[in-house]
Amino acid sequence: MHSGFHMKKNMPDEPHAPGNIDIVKSRSQVKREMTALQKTGERLATLSAEQINAISMPDDLREAVLSAKKIKSRGARKQQFQFIGALMRKIDVDPINRALHEIDRGRCVKNSDFHMIEKWRDDLVDGLDTPMGEIMEKFPGAESVKIRQLVRNAKKELSEGMPPKSARALFRYIKKLANDESR
Repeated sequence: MHSGFHMKKNMPDEPHAPGNIDIVKSRSQVKREMTALQKTGERLATLSAEQINAISMPDDLREAVLSAKKIKSRGARKQQFQFIGALMRKIDVDPINRALHEIDRGRCVKNSDFHMIEKWRDDLVDGLDTPMGEIMEKFPGAESVKIRQLVRNAKKELSEGMPPKSARALFRYIKKLANDESR
């Protein structure tokens, strides 16, 4: 009677006996990890060269990421990211992940500033005066006369159905104040 299942002979009775401690990962687990590393490589490639150079990583990995930024062919990019993933398997990626997290966190802060500036602009154009006090308090170098003039012009443009040229200028002015303050 043949069952179709054969046991290999000469196999140790206890493959995981003390002294034989190997963590065996399934092929699926290895593939998931490799895909995650490739995604990290793709994320790195979206950064500027300056940001990539600021992250602590081996030189061969840095070169691979920088060259991936230049590759246009989809197939070649995919191959390059597989190569990057293979390089990353050999190192501790935690510092890279922390650096990416910090970069993302910085973008979130800038994003919230962007929304605050939009809200101030919209509130000022809608006739609220509270944002003016908040802007003057947060940015001592702000010119209240300039802001009020831009607000007046933006209200006029809005009422006459004109393009919001002054509202955009107001946004740019407040954004410039915020950028100058963050330096």
